[in-house]
Amino acid sequence: MPSSAPESPVRGFRHASVLLDGAVEALVHDPAGAYLDGTFGRGGHSRAILERLAPEGRLLAIDRDPQAVAEAGGITDARFTIERGEFARLGEIAERHGLHGRLAGVLLDVGVSSPQLDDAERGFSFLRDGPLDMRMDPDHGESAAGFLARASEGEIVRVFKTYGEERFARRLARAIVARRAERPFERTADLAEVVKAAHPAWEKGKHPATRVFQALRIQVNGELEQLDAALEAALEALAPGGHLVVISFHSLEDRRVKCFIRDHVRGDTDLPRGVPLRDDQLKRRLEALGKARRPSAEEVQENPRARSAVMRVARKRY
Repeated sequence: MPSSAPESPVRGFRHASVLLDGAVEALVHDPAGAYLDGTFGRGGHSRAILERLAPEGRLLAIDRDPQAVAEAGGITDARFTIERGEFARLGEIAERHGLHGRLAGVLLDVGVSSPQLDDAERGFSFLRDGPLDMRMDPDHGESAAGFLARASEGEIVRVFKTYGEERFARRLARAIVARRAERPFERTADLAEVVKAAHPAWEKGKHPATRVFQALRIQVNGELEQLDAALEAALEALAPGGHLVVISFHSLEDRRVKCFIRDHVRGDTDLPRGVPLRDDQLKRRLEALGKARRPSAEEVQENPRARSAVMRVARKRY
């Protein structure tokens, strides 16, 4: 969830929430309702939601990054609560707070945040040398270095193809496996240089390691599986009439969101046509609210990382 708002007190990294006004406007349709921000980040969306809530409104936020949770400590609003955890678990987290099936809206701002990209110690960026980590939750799971140390060449190819849509996945995987036989990958700059040297066709304006780093990040954090689980959980956690707002940053994510909403808008297409049935009998559980929305030219100029953002909005029928 790349972004840009005021400078974060956490280690001085800046973060601006993409599609801030549009997302909050689409989300908050009942100021007295309870809402869930599944990706707190540095709190740009959460703070804007709180500004729109009535005194009886409520906001529950989730993030698996300990630095994001630390940032949330600066919000003293009694209507606000944050839990550290994966947004795939938003259903059980909402239930623990007595909000399951009662949420007026769920916001998911998917992907990596600007502070994560900009902090070399997190290992997300090929532009900054740091430990080859890439975990959104640095206390759990396998790092990118760990994956590259133990994965077979075939598995690395699969990850680069599937999650990075890298045309030269096999060639790059071969170069990585050959180099790790000499010494393991431990630094981002080291991996970026090996990929750069092995890549035969650089795209104009794009670092040759871009797709490899994206693929490793998605693999390490289980991002697509997390998104699938979060969408299903959000549908169940919403109250009838509740709004689902999802902001994604690349086609792999957006396709999943688009298909999820489309499938629940269409419902059970195997039933006979022309038979008078209610929406619940057709299992049409969502209504799309408008078309996909993108940031304005002004927002992209101010925050270039917003250029690929896509926002989709739906309302739960029942």
